[in-house]
Amino acid sequence: MKNKQSLLDLRILLDDAEKSRFSPAATLSCHAVRRREEDEILRGHRQEFSVDTDRILHSLAYSRYIDKTQVFYLIRNDHITHRVLHVQLVSKIARTVGRLLSLNEDLIEAIALGHDIGHTPFGHDGEQILSSLCEDRGIGKFLHNIQSVRFLQEIERKGRGWNLTLQVLDGILTHDGEIHSQALRPHRDKDFDKLDGEILLKAVSPDVDLRPMTLEGCTVRMADTISYVGRDIEDAIRLGLIKREDIPAGCKEVLGETNGTIVYNLVEDLISNSLEKDYVCFSARVGDALKDLKKFNETNIYKNYKVKEQNYKIRLMFELLFEKYIKDIENGNEESDIYMGFLDGMSYEYRDQTPPAGIVRDFIAGMTDEYFLSQCHKNLVPRVVTDL
Repeated sequence: MKNKQSLLDLRILLDDAEKSRFSPAATLSCHAVRRREEDEILRGHRQEFSVDTDRILHSLAYSRYIDKTQVFYLIRNDHITHRVLHVQLVSKIARTVGRLLSLNEDLIEAIALGHDIGHTPFGHDGEQILSSLCEDRGIGKFLHNIQSVRFLQEIERKGRGWNLTLQVLDGILTHDGEIHSQALRPHRDKDFDKLDGEILLKAVSPDVDLRPMTLEGCTVRMADTISYVGRDIEDAIRLGLIKREDIPAGCKEVLGETNGTIVYNLVEDLISNSLEKDYVCFSARVGDALKDLKKFNETNIYKNYKVKEQNYKIRLMFELLFEKYIKDIENGNEESDIYMGFLDGMSYEYRDQTPPAGIVRDFIAGMTDEYFLSQCHKNLVPRVVTDL
């Protein structure tokens, strides 16, 4: 117990040091808020947001990042970006910006590593397909940022959740890197009731632009865009979808034409324009170039017919698996993988409060690309037998 107390004393010293080391706009670890209070002596040396980072890293959902699509799926190429690399890049870029702006890097890391945990197999295409199936079943749209919060709050640890801080969950919910923002100012006045209300609002109005409550959350959101815009171009060039000379001349002039120069120029501009401010922003010139580059990616990469050519097969497999799992639940088929691989040991609260379609949504959303395909092969492809 003496050693425990010594570690607690060290953590208190670290918390106190933040008051003089951090920017006045930063989030102090001592201001972290959890839905359920915890015994601080059990945390020992770890500061609040560091605890959240550890919980996210050790979650089952985090381990499944390893085989989740970022943009390009059903392609055998070891150098194409997967979701796990994307979140690491977001974390690195955001922590670099946060360090130079004197922000809380522990909070930044937790938000960055957790922000895409709710993504389906096959990226945004899988998300759109699953969303339409959820709407057909009357449970509303599917959105990966809401699902990220659901996994960490309500599904992990067999329905007990991780009891993460408000600031981390808020940053995950509001990380919309696809929405272009030249400047982001935090909306600080939030509590768990506000978070729950914003989740409901986002569910019915997916286009609503929710803003993070912390400057750290704003930084992660900017870093999300920085991390993917140039990287997706490199992947597309590697796959022969576009050529480097296709990049708009104005974007190349301002940002460069390689991922390295694009990331460097965006980070430099973001830091230099955000120093000693209570918001983060790009300069008008760089912000406009970034907006144009994102439009170029949307038209030439994300909507490229070569990327979508197997989409109809993916949609059919989603539909068939969704219906199969619904029937397994309705028929009480406990031999089904949705029971054995997901519901087994799940809390009574989760089972009681989640409709069958919601359970199927959560099961499919958590799958890796490979596991999804193996489920299709197991459940949808006829087996050849030697005798009956």
